[in-house]
Amino acid sequence: MLVSADPITPNFLRDWALPEAGVGKYGRGQVLVVGGAARTPGAAVLSALAALRVGAGRLTLAVARSVASTVAVAVPESGVEPLDEDADGHVAIGAGDGIADVAASADAVLIGPGLDEPDGTRDLVGSLARAVGPDTVVVLDAFALGVAADLRQELEPLRGRLVMTPNSGEAERLVGRACGEDSVADAVDIAERFGAVVALGDAIATPRGRTWLKGTGAGGLGTSGSGDVLSGAIVGLLARGADPAQAVAWSSYVHAAAGDRLAVQVGPLGYVASELVTEIPRVLVELGA
Repeated sequence: MLVSADPITPNFLRDWALPEAGVGKYGRGQVLVVGGAARTPGAAVLSALAALRVGAGRLTLAVARSVASTVAVAVPESGVEPLDEDADGHVAIGAGDGIADVAASADAVLIGPGLDEPDGTRDLVGSLARAVGPDTVVVLDAFALGVAADLRQELEPLRGRLVMTPNSGEAERLVGRACGEDSVADAVDIAERFGAVVALGDAIATPRGRTWLKGTGAGGLGTSGSGDVLSGAIVGLLARGADPAQAVAWSSYVHAAAGDRLAVQVGPLGYVASELVTEIPRVLVELGA
């Protein structure tokens, strides 16, 4: 039996207005994006830029040491923290210790974009779960979701302030079974297991049983880096003060609507994730945000 969900529409979002943006960069929230192994720093960059495009104030990127200088030049709006790496360019075990203070002061932390090795990622997620402040909201994306099923105990203190954005394969790891055709039911299962707000495909679920479908977006969103843009938008709205459900609902719709705009401008396929980033502020203006 399929689980029903309410559609997310522009009027729905306008009635659920985002918090007023604060004054100055600290008033608009501090974001930490943690990812970017040596071979895949671009994923963390896309997330970071999306966080700024939704109005987050102060940005820090933590990426593999060998690419930190390059990322600092590519994103001059960001502070950059180098993460220790192994000989193959993967983020090393113990790397989280070097950014514990930054994590503790962040309003919202995104972990995962561009990580690519399980042992270092598992250690990084666990150490940052312990390091973040008591009110910090944490978003897990990409490779961090691939190891989250092994970290149920470490993630338990984050219940109620955790967001997960799995694809179908990551969702199956999180629930320990094959997922079916009902993405809403699968999202609800993950939300209840981890105490997280979950965005899975078109479906969104909260630990308290609220469910929505984003109701827009086309096939062109299935492109490299698109998920990194979504997770970056979520962490940016969280830093601005949106609660987890609101941040996910707004970001999911805005991300999809940006894809709709590009489908008209470029074509239904062939636009790239960095173009989604530039459309985000325009969609927000259309929604009155």
